[in-house]
Amino acid sequence: MLVIVAPGQGAQAPGFLSPWLDVPGIAERFGRWSEIAGLDLVRAGTTADAEEIRDTAVAQPLLVSSGLAAATALFGELDGAPESIDAVAGHSVGEFTVAGIAGVLTPEDALALVAERGRGMAEAAAAADTGMTAVLGGDREEVLAAIDAAGLTPANDNGSGQIVAAGTTEQLATLADNPPHRARLRPLSVAGAFHTHHMSPAVQRVEEAAAATTPADPRTRLLSNLDGAVVSNGQDYLQRLVSQVGSPVRWDACTQTLAGLGVTALIELPPAGTLTGLAKRALRGVELLSVNTPDDLEQAKNLVKEHAGTISPEGHES
Repeated sequence: MLVIVAPGQGAQAPGFLSPWLDVPGIAERFGRWSEIAGLDLVRAGTTADAEEIRDTAVAQPLLVSSGLAAATALFGELDGAPESIDAVAGHSVGEFTVAGIAGVLTPEDALALVAERGRGMAEAAAAADTGMTAVLGGDREEVLAAIDAAGLTPANDNGSGQIVAAGTTEQLATLADNPPHRARLRPLSVAGAFHTHHMSPAVQRVEEAAAATTPADPRTRLLSNLDGAVVSNGQDYLQRLVSQVGSPVRWDACTQTLAGLGVTALIELPPAGTLTGLAKRALRGVELLSVNTPDDLEQAKNLVKEHAGTISPEGHES
């Protein structure tokens, strides 16, 4: 069983898009996608520095477009991708990438919506002094209790001993002064408390944009960050995309679903590495591949041939 996964914000690095623009047809796609996003995606992914692509309004459409471009290069055309994949899952903004791959959204709709999402979340983050800190290791219940005691939200539950706390800088300082036993704290270089109530204005903005979008039902298993469920209804998934802006990411639940389905191979789209890193601990024995340049495509195509369609389709109910 083959799953395609797409990373979330923070995975981007300066220049990561450059090698993909040499793939026939990809540069032309980015020309069209840049107009839709209202952003020069090619410059953002090639010559922009780390600070510029850290901007939420830039990072989110850049990540989604790069994932869609790599999937296009891997499968030829996105229309045929679902027939060659057993499941897809995206982390946070990566859910927009896999919505485009599963056929719920067209690439154009995915980019238009994620551009609104990025701008809305950037504006919401600028309204208050907030941030995020990764809590690594420690007892899970003790970690969650410490996060709660500091008034923070467990905004990303990534499994594999990694939970991300989000809230105000004062609340994060409280957690730093009272860390969970045997846990390490790592402040993240992000602009705000994503996936918390601080993002409420962005939720409304994305909801208004989504009202003009007509989704289709997914044509492969499509997992949701809300609870790890396989979602079979396109409108349901679109609403989950909207609400997910202000609610925690349960990547741990997605991983549990994949394990239950019997995944045998996992391919992470660029900029790859984060989700394959988590899978090394949570999905032992699964063949993993991080696709970061076109040089990785041949190995990816071999994994598709070897692993896709090895179990009968099931689990389409959310």
